[in-house]
Amino acid sequence: MAKEKTVYVCSNCGQESPKWVGKCPACGEWNTYVEEIVRKEPANKRASSGIETPKARPLTLSDIEADDEPRINMHDDELNRVLGGGLVQGSLVLIGGEPGIGKSTLVLQTVLRMPEKRILYVSGEESARQLKLRADRLSQTSSDCLIVCETSLEQIFTHIKNIRPELVVIDSIQTISTEVLESSPGSIAQVRECAAAILRFAKETHTAVLLIGHINKEGNIAGPKVLEHIVDTVLQFEGDQHYMYRILRSIKNRFGSTAELGIYEMRQDGLRQVSNPSELLLSQDHEGMSGVAIASAIEGIRPFLIETQALVSSAVYGNPQRSATGFDIRRMNMLLAVLEKRVGFKLAQKDVFLNIAGGLKVNDPAIDLAVISAILSSNMDTGIETEVCMAGEIGLSGEIRPVSRIEQRIGEAEKLGFKRFLLPKYNLQGMDTKKLKIELIPVRKVEEAFRALFG
Repeated sequence: MAKEKTVYVCSNCGQESPKWVGKCPACGEWNTYVEEIVRKEPANKRASSGIETPKARPLTLSDIEADDEPRINMHDDELNRVLGGGLVQGSLVLIGGEPGIGKSTLVLQTVLRMPEKRILYVSGEESARQLKLRADRLSQTSSDCLIVCETSLEQIFTHIKNIRPELVVIDSIQTISTEVLESSPGSIAQVRECAAAILRFAKETHTAVLLIGHINKEGNIAGPKVLEHIVDTVLQFEGDQHYMYRILRSIKNRFGSTAELGIYEMRQDGLRQVSNPSELLLSQDHEGMSGVAIASAIEGIRPFLIETQALVSSAVYGNPQRSATGFDIRRMNMLLAVLEKRVGFKLAQKDVFLNIAGGLKVNDPAIDLAVISAILSSNMDTGIETEVCMAGEIGLSGEIRPVSRIEQRIGEAEKLGFKRFLLPKYNLQGMDTKKLKIELIPVRKVEEAFRALFG
């Protein structure tokens, strides 16, 4: 019997080495090499889709037609927007998330809403009976959705060749294996080879493919990093299992923006689209409470209002604590330094805790003004009026810098019944304020904003 040959593969970049090394020489990561069993194959043998396609020939740029990509309507406004307007034919989309977060539920309820498409759902983790029970719970059925429980890549391509579906769903890519390799399913080599074969199939036949992927303990999609380079779109399904809200975020998208955000509510009968995210990001009543400020933020093309909560208390232990949930802790420390240096508030010996309500992670610098307003409201134990909303970026010299798309931010606040809006003074230039029913309060420095809020 021939001796098995082993090779060490970097789980981050896919670099191979004949022996184990601590630091990958290609990507520089530490302790990422794992052992794989390999078998010497002919150079021309690789996992194939089994579907004959004509060979490609070189073309000049002027000969290539650059029409808009035809898209498939997923009958889900949140998913369509995150994808960039729908699912592009021939694209490969990877959806990742923690176990039990709702990836399979999201994909299954989406394909059940598409009776006009011939769909093949390949399950490598659940039985057909389990999928039937889940579909019954979702109260949606589709006679054109075909279910097959299979983990062999060659058998999957045989089913595809016989059925000729318009959309293929594979749940999950880590359970699929090919006969070309001897390593176990989920290994670096298997995931890389299966994903490459599925990509060739998608591009050669113009069939859209949805892949569901696991994530590791660091929060990254399991498998080699090359998996994310292969696919066209990477979507991250986030949320806490103990809360009912889920966030679909685009990490990579070759056919749309990566700044889009989709919000869902987990219910007994599936995931409900949240068309107005302000309903979950604002509490019903915070009148008279200190440390709460409402900010107008934008993710992608969508404006929404978020509730910024802060708690400032005297430090019980020697070193004051700084904690932020949903906000960059380094930016919060910078804002605290601005408050101390430019405005004169002494917060060096106090604990500061910051939270963005609803479990959302916000990177919009326009919520800086709401953050420092909430911190000072808690420090002085004075509440901010419930009908006040704000947007503005804070500079290191204490000035309030202009923000983008201020009209949309003001319109969202006006739609939800707010009476006053604090905004940077520079943003008022060239703005038509005659049709607005909300009072605009332009501010140029942090001191002016505090006087407008606290008198």
